[in-house]
Amino acid sequence: MKDSKSSSHPFWDFWGPIFMTIALYTGIRHYIAEARYIPSGSMLPGLQINDRLLIEKLTFRGRSPKRGEIVIFNSPYSFDPLLRGKQRPSIIQCAVVNFPLFAFFAGVGDSACDAYIKRVIAIGGDQVLINSKGEVSLNGIRSSEPYVTNFCDLDQSAFSSCRDLKVQVPISHVLVLGDNRSNSWDSRYWPGGPFLPEKEILGRAIWRFWPINRFGSLDF
Repeated sequence: MKDSKSSSHPFWDFWGPIFMTIALYTGIRHYIAEARYIPSGSMLPGLQINDRLLIEKLTFRGRSPKRGEIVIFNSPYSFDPLLRGKQRPSIIQCAVVNFPLFAFFAGVGDSACDAYIKRVIAIGGDQVLINSKGEVSLNGIRSSEPYVTNFCDLDQSAFSSCRDLKVQVPISHVLVLGDNRSNSWDSRYWPGGPFLPEKEILGRAIWRFWPINRFGSLDF
């Protein structure tokens, strides 16, 4: 007598849990939260190279970014008209090249699939002045930025290698800078324009979980 329950297929017995795990991982990573690490010194001194951060993705589904928030966003190579290629990679393409397994293979990456981390210093409607030291004034008032200690150096003639900027931010866009003003490729330098569309923002950095001695919320 045969069992009334249908027998499962060996293929699904093995691969089913793996597919479900990947789908769950992808869904959580895309819609809710993900872990990221800091690959450069553009956010020094607050964020150190190789710090591990938790990025949450729900907040900006209900509101726009605020000044001072640290955000993760798509690479300028994906949205800057002077940097991107003829065809922007799809979400699926970027998911494949960013999957951890492919990190071991050279040449599979795409700069348009990278993500950047910076701080929002101005929002839509703001009048912004950034001087050659990297100091920011918003709507005629100098911004207080206690998290910035590495400003751009001035030579004897008061010139700096850093770029100054005077703009008004369009609605549904923000302006972003690295805390390390002397060494950050940010809104000041993007060839197609300094504005980051809000739709390109992936989430906000809220928590550092590694290293343990700097464990805690990112409230600076």
